[in-house]
Amino acid sequence: MRGALSGLTTRGRCLLAAGFAAGLCAVVLNERDLLRVAAFVVALPVLAAWLAQRARVGLHASRFLFPSRVQVGAATEVKVELRSAGRLPTGGLLLEDNVPYALGARPRFVVERLPRNTVTALRYPLKPVMRGIQQVGPLMARITDPFGLAEFDRELAGRSRLVVVPRVVGLNGLPSGSGMGAGDDGSIRLRAGQGEDDAVVRQYRHGDDLRKVHWRSTARRDELMVRVEERPWRGGTTVLLDHRLTAHRGTGPNSSLEWAVSFAASVCLHLHRFGHQVRLVGDDGRVLAGGSGDGGHSDAVVLDALAALQPSHRREPAVGLDPGAGQEVIAILGGSTPAVVDALVRNRPRGMRSLAVVMDVGAWATAGEDPAPGPEEARGLLTAAGWGAVVARPSTPMGQVWQELCHSAGNRGPVVRTEVG
Repeated sequence: MRGALSGLTTRGRCLLAAGFAAGLCAVVLNERDLLRVAAFVVALPVLAAWLAQRARVGLHASRFLFPSRVQVGAATEVKVELRSAGRLPTGGLLLEDNVPYALGARPRFVVERLPRNTVTALRYPLKPVMRGIQQVGPLMARITDPFGLAEFDRELAGRSRLVVVPRVVGLNGLPSGSGMGAGDDGSIRLRAGQGEDDAVVRQYRHGDDLRKVHWRSTARRDELMVRVEERPWRGGTTVLLDHRLTAHRGTGPNSSLEWAVSFAASVCLHLHRFGHQVRLVGDDGRVLAGGSGDGGHSDAVVLDALAALQPSHRREPAVGLDPGAGQEVIAILGGSTPAVVDALVRNRPRGMRSLAVVMDVGAWATAGEDPAPGPEEARGLLTAAGWGAVVARPSTPMGQVWQELCHSAGNRGPVVRTEVG
């Protein structure tokens, strides 16, 4: 009974106190009618509290997310199934699901009447604006009596996991003059021989240089074939993502870090569609996706890794070794000092194909943030070292940045070629 009385509202406590006061007056004045009224006034909040507590015990709920994995900006639907195994007072039931601010407004429902042993379905949409592993819940219920004399809170459902992956932008083409456009991921072996007949060829892919079309093989196979003149790519492509907190500016979904994560996801999935093996590496040298366990062919692995990615607190990236580990590199760099760029270039073999997107993070900065290094100096150092480099700004669409990067791949310094024949 003490537990039931603890749920009395201010109205219920006042009514209970008034009942005791009326009962005391009835005893002193010897008024039996007043005593009957006092007994009723005392019994009413006690009975309301007992009924509300019993209704709380009989409530059950389940939560379902459709889908449980969604892209930033897309919508998902949450379904809550509510069932009562006891008797719920007609005063109503207030439901509130705890939703992070990044998923939208916190939903609330008022259920005036809940039939016994009948499932009642409630639905509400979520439209996440920030990537991450979000937790929806817990679902809290507030049970009240019809007169508002007592109320009890209860957790009906725990937390549900919602994976919000970064936004993916469709890209077109492949960098010209690179292993991605002219080589295969280790599947092609060069054959020694003499003349055109011994040239290694493969099927034409969108983005290949038409000057490398092998017309004799094209006529023989009745499909467009291209000559493999570049060194075959034996390890795929490494996408290096600089996610240092000090290298980015801005907050929330409009920060430079979120742009970099979205661009990295778009590049990885774009290369996957062309059958390339892709390794996603962080600035600390840790492989985020595409290691020996998954082979780099799973879009879901890449997106889930980027959804869970947190900013790094390193002052400088770990560039003590070649970040590409013998692979072609596409680096997505935040605000980088000349020392950081110099270390990256110095540890990268000059003959290896390397591309970089240098972000002008100062364009993402908000008022009060520290100034960021300019991108032009970093771009100049990379270009002088034979890298293909472009500058990215928030006003430039990702597709245009990718096209500029593809173009820069054909205009960079010489690369090591393998002679055929």
